[in-house]
Amino acid sequence: MNKTININLGGMFFHIDENAYQKLNRYLNAIRKSLSDDPQGRDEIINDIEMRISELLSDKIVDQRQVVSEADIDMIVKIMGQPEDYIVDEDLFNDSEKESNKSSNKSSKPIKKFYRDMDDKFLGGVASGSAHYIGIEPIWSRIIWLILAFGFGFGFFVYPLLWILLPKAETTAEKLEMEGERVNIDNIERKIRDVSNTIKDTAVEASDKIKSKYATKAKSGLQELLDTIGLIILAVLKVFAKFIGLIIILFSSVMLITILISTFSAGSVSFLGIESEFVQVPNEIFNSYLPYWLILFFFFVTLAIPFVVLFMLGLKILSNNTKSLSKVTKLTLLALWILSILGLIFSGLDISSKFKYKGLSSETHDVKIKPKDTLTITMIGNEDYDVSKYLKHSNHNEKTIVVDGIKKLYSTDVNFDIRKSNSDKAYIKIRKSARGKNYKNANENAEKLEYQFELDDNNLKLNGYFLNPISTTFYNIEIDVILYLPKGVKIYLDSSTKTFLDDVANKQDINDRNMITHYFIMNETQLDCLDCENEEIEINNDNAKLKIDKKGVKLNIETDKGNAEVNIDQNGIVIK
Repeated sequence: MNKTININLGGMFFHIDENAYQKLNRYLNAIRKSLSDDPQGRDEIINDIEMRISELLSDKIVDQRQVVSEADIDMIVKIMGQPEDYIVDEDLFNDSEKESNKSSNKSSKPIKKFYRDMDDKFLGGVASGSAHYIGIEPIWSRIIWLILAFGFGFGFFVYPLLWILLPKAETTAEKLEMEGERVNIDNIERKIRDVSNTIKDTAVEASDKIKSKYATKAKSGLQELLDTIGLIILAVLKVFAKFIGLIIILFSSVMLITILISTFSAGSVSFLGIESEFVQVPNEIFNSYLPYWLILFFFFVTLAIPFVVLFMLGLKILSNNTKSLSKVTKLTLLALWILSILGLIFSGLDISSKFKYKGLSSETHDVKIKPKDTLTITMIGNEDYDVSKYLKHSNHNEKTIVVDGIKKLYSTDVNFDIRKSNSDKAYIKIRKSARGKNYKNANENAEKLEYQFELDDNNLKLNGYFLNPISTTFYNIEIDVILYLPKGVKIYLDSSTKTFLDDVANKQDINDRNMITHYFIMNETQLDCLDCENEEIEINNDNAKLKIDKKGVKLNIETDKGNAEVNIDQNGIVIK
């Protein structure tokens, strides 16, 4: 049976076993003897060490009546280091030898060792330990490990392996070696003082918590169970919050990289004269009062700054040690963001003011068709402009090309319609539309559009594109080609006209895309299909849909009371 002693260590009260007290006292005396003879500096270091020991002991105490044992003191000695770690060479305080020792210290670099940092660990301390070894912030090391794990895969194998093989940095000397610093009294004092400063801030709070915890009566079993469940839920929420922070970091990083690449690519098109089919800058942007590069800068800043803030938020969630942006930096980013938004608004208003009015320009050309012959209509491209591939997709494509050394805007925004002629002659009307800052300017812009067609015998070849000088490019430009035919004229629509037909009226009400590769004749008011009897016909109205094909007739009608469906096929008539 051993005696217990009450001691005040670092401002905190402890019950300690007599043998443990003697061992602790010998340990502190050994450290005191190993220090310099400077009373003030020695006392400060001893006080810091005592506060560090009290903080470690308070972590071990789970009951106010618990007694500190010899095993607890052995644990403290292992963490704090042996007294010889605190030995100071008296020659260091000899003025005659200070300079020589400084020069020798500079010439010999401290050895940095790879440990697991247990003071700033998230999962084993490998990431923070590798951060110390490489010389970067722990948060960047964690991001690198996440990239190695989720991006390349081998991080899942290397991280656990290092977790097993690497030792923990427990003693003060080991922590200094982990950070690549010399194990001397100055660094040990600084290390302990850093920890002690944290302890001083939290000592009162910890003491209050301990007093309040043990001053009350023992909690009931139900209360303890609820507290445990609460701690588990809190731990799960913390892990979930870390996961959310990681998702925010990855998302904002991808967006920032995307914005940077997009802006750089668009800028390269202008500054370096790069022609790219993948990066097409709206030509209207060149009509702004502000320089092109400044608009791109405003665009980048407007989009990038919110994701920078989001990225910092993710870092803050992932690690509490992440430093926040300074107030000056925050105000600078906010001012720059607001300025960029105002710049984009000004550019948008400036550009839109130059395309406020719509202008039209039309040309009429006679088409001489031989009697009783069938007129074949084809939309053609130009291999030099590589237009043919666009004819397979949509009639709304734009790109910049060079014609005879002159940059021009190429567009396939051509609409083709066929209507009944008011006379016995066939003719084509080419209607061009564009916009400008006033009606005169808009009409002039429309006249600059370059469009051609060719009539070879009874083959009408219409350009599936038009051109416009890039120096006078303008917004919302298009060409409407209208073919007027007298009664009795037969036509054949080539497959190349599929994407250019624009609501062509016909007796069977066939959809534009289904009119190709068929023969039509112009009757009193509209076209009449000559070979559509066995083809599929589909008519869609607001409330009704009719489909006629080889299988039969299917009619679907939508009413306020519901849908009605009628099917007529080889099985008869079915009404639902």
